[in-house]
Amino acid sequence: MRLTVKPLKQKDAGRGLAAIDRQAMAEMGVENGDYIVIEGPDGRAVARVWPGYPEDDGRAVVRVDGQLRQETGAGIDDSVEVETADVKPATSITVALPQNLRVRGNVGPMIRQNLSGQAVTQGQTVPVSFGLGPLSSMSSQKIPLKIAGTEPSGTVVVTESTEVEVSEQPAEQIAGAPAGGERETPDVTYEDIGGLDRELEQVREMIELPMRHPELFQQLGIEPPKGVLLHGPPGTGKTLMARAVANEIDAYFTDISGPEIMSKYYGESEEQLREIFEEAEENAPAVVFIDEIDSIAPERGETSGDVERRVVAQLLSLMDGLNERGEVVVIGATNRVDAIDPALRRGGRFDREIEVGVPDRDGREEILQVHTRGMPLSEKVDLEQYAENTHGFVGADIEQLAKEAAMNALRRIRPELDLEEDEIDAETLERLEVTEDDFKQALKGIEPSALREVFVEVPDVSWDDVGGLDQTQERLRETIQWPLEYPEVFRQMDMESAKGVLMYGPPGTGKTLLAKAIANEAQSNFISIKGPELLNKYVGESEKGVREVFEKARSNAPTVVFFDEIDSIAGERGRHSGDSGVGERVVSQLLTELDGLEELEDVVVIATTNRPDLIDPALLRPGRLDRHVHVPVPDEEGRRKIFEVHTRDKPLASDVDLDSIARRTEGYVGADIEAVCREASMAATREFIESVDPEEIDESVGNVKVTADHFEQALEEVTPSVDEEVKERYEAIEERFGKRDTELEEEEKVGRTFQ
Repeated sequence: MRLTVKPLKQKDAGRGLAAIDRQAMAEMGVENGDYIVIEGPDGRAVARVWPGYPEDDGRAVVRVDGQLRQETGAGIDDSVEVETADVKPATSITVALPQNLRVRGNVGPMIRQNLSGQAVTQGQTVPVSFGLGPLSSMSSQKIPLKIAGTEPSGTVVVTESTEVEVSEQPAEQIAGAPAGGERETPDVTYEDIGGLDRELEQVREMIELPMRHPELFQQLGIEPPKGVLLHGPPGTGKTLMARAVANEIDAYFTDISGPEIMSKYYGESEEQLREIFEEAEENAPAVVFIDEIDSIAPERGETSGDVERRVVAQLLSLMDGLNERGEVVVIGATNRVDAIDPALRRGGRFDREIEVGVPDRDGREEILQVHTRGMPLSEKVDLEQYAENTHGFVGADIEQLAKEAAMNALRRIRPELDLEEDEIDAETLERLEVTEDDFKQALKGIEPSALREVFVEVPDVSWDDVGGLDQTQERLRETIQWPLEYPEVFRQMDMESAKGVLMYGPPGTGKTLLAKAIANEAQSNFISIKGPELLNKYVGESEKGVREVFEKARSNAPTVVFFDEIDSIAGERGRHSGDSGVGERVVSQLLTELDGLEELEDVVVIATTNRPDLIDPALLRPGRLDRHVHVPVPDEEGRRKIFEVHTRDKPLASDVDLDSIARRTEGYVGADIEAVCREASMAATREFIESVDPEEIDESVGNVKVTADHFEQALEEVTPSVDEEVKERYEAIEERFGKRDTELEEEEKVGRTFQ
């Protein structure tokens, strides 16, 4: 049959599989586990049949990885001949190891386990994972083994009963495969890129299509695209994508490192740039990759250097000047897209700008699968769970996580390694396994680079740690948690989620604690901003700080942005004249970020204050901080629940009656109750230490209890922080907010009726 080649999913790469859609399998009469021969333009390869993915049904496609595509010389979307193969099981195979891999003992069983079920041919290079990770001096995760001989000859399948012998000659000295010549193992393939399917498709459409099928563009009467600009946070995979594309299309690839071409001599920088493009034209089709393009092509009006201006001008004329560029595509990569000269960012130069963003949960899972593909993972390691818990992680962070987990596994066996010896014992390698604990330890030491400047690790606070605020909890859950957890319900109801929540109430009632709990429960990124830290003495810097916070939040959505004490930066405009207007400008910036032309997608703002009367009214209207949640002084039942939370793990005596204490603590807020419990525990601790000899403390510590008397002492020490006057003031504010919200609702109703 003739089938169309497509890339394999990341988790299945490197196993010699060919995923064929079920309809084609039925027509060919092959079943899962059978072997087929794939005949491409430049060679043939044998692969094991694997059931195709559901989305491929009826499309007549065969999905193979980069290694098999390299062997057959077929690119993605090319057609290949596929037929059933008659392959015999191998009684024995001889493999040759690379010269720089030194292992002592019998590695045969490990190699057999790795190659089990794969079809191999004499002279073929097969990448095999030893699970070495950092032990290997090779840069790649997989070790290229050379098949030195097979018994019987021809293409054979490695089974559990195949004997594996290791050749004394290193792999470098063994002759290549007879059919189709020896091919190198591809450096980077599409299967090595996770979580960027949409971006990769766009890049392929811009670069691969014009190079493979220029006649399509001639028929349409248009010039093929000439340049792609990849931009996004550092570590998201921009350079990796460019390398994969150049590798897959088998084009001449040259890269320009910005600082390298800069020269102090007049005209030399431009000459080097011209030479690179001339060389690419001679070897067309070619890809010129300019990494960190902002370093050699900054905005000409902003730079003071003459060299940079000339280099930008030279680059502009090379990319779209009087001379034809031929089949040379330029890929630029940067994480500062606004710093590039605008003249580069037009059609004919960089035709398309593709944002390579921070991966979502599914993307992170794919990247984890790529980086753990060659690892001997324990069965308990749940990659889905780690994908869920790595908010804000880019590809480079996830690679670092996998590497650190492997290093932790290595540290466990390091005492058994004889570092004086050149060779490593094969048995030690076989025992090497990366466990769940290794991943947990690795996760503690890695910060997400996309959120490094503003990221605050979400404290381990759940709803169980919040007592006596049931109604407030419910409102927060509806406003913040539901839109993030059930977006399809909100879409069905044609309802937009709230942009922000203002929590107000007396000090110590638990506003900050509620924000921590909701961020934890919503399983989202959490950016915490202390109001005054945004203020800066330089003009424009404070507003820039606000802008950067929201920019980070958008690119790492879903995100909860938490402003503590918002009254310090969002006071009513026109009231203060002594701050040179910085407060007013910050408020204006906040207003436009919350409800400006740029939409806030999956970003929720939580603000807390104990002075809501000082906040600018424009910030409190619907569409901005549109939910006003009063966090009140707890009533008796609420106080009882807060006492339960704070005495949950304390050794209470039988005479402690929490109901009675809750009745007597009118006017106490959550912080006061926590202080009462702490003081009572301190009184019990003081009494115990003074009454026992230091030598007996360890033996009798189990007898210490917090009694009713200790609580009496604590209540004398800690007084309520909210009196009746303060309570009435906040209730009046709540009534005013409630009235304003009702009036706004009435206005909206009248407006709708009029329309």
